[in-house]
Amino acid sequence: MSNEPAPPGGSEDPFAPSGVTWNRVSPKLTTARYVTGAIWLGIPFVGAVVLGVIFGGWVWSAAAVLALLGAWIAWLVPRQVRAYGYAEREDDLLVRRGVMFRSLVAVPYGRMQFTDVSSGPLTRKLGIAEVKLHTASASTDATIPGLPEAEAARVKDRLTQLGEARLAGL
Repeated sequence: MSNEPAPPGGSEDPFAPSGVTWNRVSPKLTTARYVTGAIWLGIPFVGAVVLGVIFGGWVWSAAAVLALLGAWIAWLVPRQVRAYGYAEREDDLLVRRGVMFRSLVAVPYGRMQFTDVSSGPLTRKLGIAEVKLHTASASTDATIPGLPEAEAARVKDRLTQLGEARLAGL
């Protein structure tokens, strides 16, 4: 361990700023991702099994690969959902995600141009939505998936108010 002091205003870990309380996304996001994965993998898996029955031999390897991919997704998705978090600070919004490849995005409220709330048929059925922040930078990806619908509306309204207040102060 290094004896150097922590950087000013933060902890040693850039993905865990000191003094930040993280809000989690809904565990229902796991269900949504499982259903999506089952659809995308299930149809080819059934096709591979049918072809395996008809032709036999090495054709079964396609079904095996798809089954392994499904097992990997079943293991990975809950970890990814638990890794999502967001924090509303005084001057900016922090959004973190990722297990192996972690990401932390800080979006100053004054830089936000607008916010979206979106929900597809599956996520609507589960009662969750996604909030996306848009800035002038095309590379900014500040998306918070899997929020309960009421929380998504609250976050969108709060971010809109804070964005307008900070923009007016410029």
